Order: sequence, then structure tokens, then C-alpha cells
Amino acid sequence: MSDGRPADDRFPPDTGQDVPNQTTAPWWVYHGDGRTLAARDLDDVLMGPPPWRTFDGGPLQPRPAEDQAETTRRIGPPAREGDPPRPVDVAEADMVNAALYLRRPLLITGRPGTGKSSLAYRVARELRLGRVLRWPITTRTTLKSGLYDYDAIGRAQDAAARRAAADPEAGPDDGRTGIGDYIRLGPLGTALLPYRLPRILLIDELDKSDIDLPNDLLNIFEEGEFDIPELVRIASREPTAEVLTADPGATAQVAGGRVRCRAFPLILITSNGEKEFPPALLRRCLRLELPPPNLDQLAAMVAARFGQRAGDRGQELVRLFVARSAREGGMSADQLLNSVHLATSDRFEGDEHWDRLVDALWRSLDATRP
Repeated sequence: MSDGRPADDRFPPDTGQDVPNQTTAPWWVYHGDGRTLAARDLDDVLMGPPPWRTFDGGPLQPRPAEDQAETTRRIGPPAREGDPPRPVDVAEADMVNAALYLRRPLLITGRPGTGKSSLAYRVARELRLGRVLRWPITTRTTLKSGLYDYDAIGRAQDAAARRAAADPEAGPDDGRTGIGDYIRLGPLGTALLPYRLPRILLIDELDKSDIDLPNDLLNIFEEGEFDIPELVRIASREPTAEVLTADPGATAQVAGGRVRCRAFPLILITSNGEKEFPPALLRRCLRLELPPPNLDQLAAMVAARFGQRAGDRGQELVRLFVARSAREGGMSADQLLNSVHLATSDRFEGDEHWDRLVDALWRSLDATRP
């Protein structure tokens, strides 16, 4: 970045003329237009972290694989040659890029259906950062469940079975029951492994958690590391252990029982605004409020999902949906996508039966409405 402009050819050089319907900034590496980063790697365009957000974990882990099937299921297929770019949301791009530069979590709030969770998959695809790690939160979720799980019972049962089959005199730990086989890192623990490029972690609906979890996350967000006590205890005789991760079929090397990141992950935390978070958590996060998608954004969403299949009928549904949402409020983009799928399936006609079905599909999600 010799002139501060990302090495990205998705937008033409600055000629003094505006790019139609698009806004960009020279410091962005994420644009949100649905086009893949043209630079060789994110490292080529992303400046180094602040000194207080620099981490030196190791050993360095292999680059994670892509999960195109899951990303397509979440946000639709990748943009094709000649497809118009997705409308750029300047506030969204500003805060995603700030979170990347500052190595800070991004807290995303908004009504259900505003696209909070899908943002993680759009960033992962555009910046080629591999599979998104998703940690869904419930009232029973604990910090440890996000970091790792140790199956002590399974290990003891396997050791007992081996002793009974081969050597009844063997001790409880005969060296054949590798502890790493019984430790599996959770989504947060996997995100904190030392990768060269940041992993993307989606902490989905943190406002569903109990009162303790937001405070429990504070030290992890600040230090970028955690210990696995079961590995720390044996570090003198097993300095490095191979453990399972939250990526299907993948393992990772953990040295000295400590997981410490190299590139702090891009952590996207979603909230429906059902509870307030402690100031100590808010201090460690950047914040983004997502408004309901507008007509252009909904049209782009329908185009990404259905392509030419949507046709004029799909675009007309977008216009009707926007008008109804403005009139009644409390509606989700999922309701629009459901109706477009049915309308473009050649099973429905534009008659009174279809009108009745659309009316049932487009019910307000506002609990105060009947």
C-alpha cells in the first residue's frame, strides 16, 4: 500500500469521476460489494496491529479450508462475471475495517432479520479467510464450552478397554491413551489458535446468555489466550499435544498447554438488543447498529439468492415488501425470501389464493401486534 490505497482492482483508479451507486474509501480492505479481494492475500493490504494488540502465539497453524457450501447456504452463490456489485453499506464497511485494523471484536445490534449473522459470511468470502467459526449462544452456554471440551470419561473407558484386552497389569495411563484425542477446541478456542491470517468467529446472539458470560469474555478478548489445564499438567513430559478443533476433521498443535493467537480473530458478536452489556465489554468492542435493509439491499439479496429466476415477479415482491414493512414494521428479510422462493417456483399464480398466502407469510414480528 504505497499510497494508502488497498491493492484491489474491484474499483477503477481515481479519475475524479464518481463510481455509479458505489462509495469506497482508500483505507478499506473490506468493501461489502460481494466481490472477492483481488490482492494475493489480506496480509498484502492490511497494516500491522497496534502495539497493544500484537500477539506472538505458536506454533503457526495451517491455513483453514474454505466452506463454500455453508457460505452459499447462508448468503447465496458467489458473484459471477458481469453481475452488478452488491450495494455498499458505508457504516458497515467502516466498522468491519476498523475492527480488522484495530484487532477488536465488533458488536452488531439490530432487529432480527437485518443480516447480522450473514455479515460474517460475506466478510469471509470477500477476504478469503476460510470457514466461519460459529458459536451459537443459549442461556446454558459457558465460556469453557466455547474454549474447549475434555472427554475424561471417554479417555478412562478407552484406557480400561485397552488394559483388559492387552495388559491387565497396565497402569491407568500407559502411554497409549494420548490426551489430545480427548480434547476438542470449541469455536472460540479454535479462533484463538495462532494463524497467520485472522479467523472469523461469529458469536451469535450473545444477549441470550446468562449474566456471567459477557464478563467471562473480558480477559479472553484482552489477552488473546487461554490455558488448557489438562495439558498444562503434563507439559513437562509432553511439551506439545495434538488436539481436535472445531473445524471438521482438523487437528492443531498446542504447546505447553496454552493457546495463544498470532493474528487476533475477527470476532463478530450479534445481539437483538434484548439485554444491555456491561461497560467493560463495550469498552473492548467496536459497535455497529444495523438498520432494516432498504429496497436496494433487499433487491441485491434476492438477486444473490435467486439470480435470473427472480425476474420481474421477484422485484415486484421486493417493492411490495418494502412498502408493507414501512407501513407495519417488524418484518424480516427471511419472510421476503420465503415468498420469492414460492412465487418463482411455477406452483403459484397471482390470484386471491396467492394474495392470502403472502399476507400470512408477511406477518409482523413485533410482539405488540396481533
